[in-house]
Amino acid sequence: MTEAQGMTVAELARLTGARVEGDAERRITAIAALDEAGETELSFCTGGKYRGLLETTGAGAVLVSDKDCDACPEHCVALVVDNPYYAFAAAAMALHPLPDIARGIHTSAEVAEDAELDADVAIGANAVVAAGARIGAGSQIGACTFIGPGVQIGGNCRIANNVSIGAGTRIADGVIVHPGALIGADGFGFAPGPEGWRKVPQIGGVRIEEGAEIGAGCTIDRGALKDTVIGRNVKLDDQVHVAHNVEIGEGTALAAGVMIAGSSRVGRRCMVGGVSGIADHVEIADDVILLGMTAVTGDIREAGVYGSPIPAQPVRQWRRNTVRITQLDDLFQRVKALEQNQDQSD
Repeated sequence: MTEAQGMTVAELARLTGARVEGDAERRITAIAALDEAGETELSFCTGGKYRGLLETTGAGAVLVSDKDCDACPEHCVALVVDNPYYAFAAAAMALHPLPDIARGIHTSAEVAEDAELDADVAIGANAVVAAGARIGAGSQIGACTFIGPGVQIGGNCRIANNVSIGAGTRIADGVIVHPGALIGADGFGFAPGPEGWRKVPQIGGVRIEEGAEIGAGCTIDRGALKDTVIGRNVKLDDQVHVAHNVEIGEGTALAAGVMIAGSSRVGRRCMVGGVSGIADHVEIADDVILLGMTAVTGDIREAGVYGSPIPAQPVRQWRRNTVRITQLDDLFQRVKALEQNQDQSD
């Protein structure tokens, strides 16, 4: 199947496990937003504020839940599923598969004599593969990317352009690394003393497990003594910083701008909102959700939703509240004194 050929609604239904209400033989060639989709395009609706867009969509087919099925226009075929967005991801990948990569080694690339390249590997222009590196079958290394000494990359990985992967990093099968990521830099290890800061050698590595995806501009530091670990199917958005010795559990997703300080451990299936910060040596349990801009300074031992952001407010109100925060300790001492006086009088 190519993008131009598309798929029938019936084929999409089999792919997503959907129930079809309408013409199952209609051919769909692409995906689009509800308010922009045309008669040969597929969209999705998760209800709520999008229900109005569903009622007026020009899409040929829409993935919807049972409760929103009745809002589909007559011309639109409904693909009814429990989780429309999740089903849409599968359909979108089928209709818009990743492009095939050009195999072989570009003439401007530099590959060390003892580097091992398996079958069907692609090495882009001006890329460097250093001594002792190994790249698995079907993997792609983008232009101007540096693969350090002894790096091991599994099969069917996509390492984009301008990526730097430091010595000793191990990357499993099916990992995607987006442009500008830096993996395996020294962690922030310095010992204070009478003569100033003394650098602590960072002799650990980085281990990225199967199916993980590393966003553009991410930085993942090598461990100080043991590996920094990015677990299976972990998803990092752009500009995420992972410090040395951090371990991130399977299936966890971190939104843009998240920072995790050294030696912290994030559990499995967690979701961390954008611009959140996690202090060093913190333990976070499985199935924890952190709202955006949350600051975590201590362990979180139970699954659940946590948050500490201060929402935007009118500047006058913010200034008043800021002043009152500085007065809290004085107010606390006064209340404490009143309670003591009351106790004595009783």
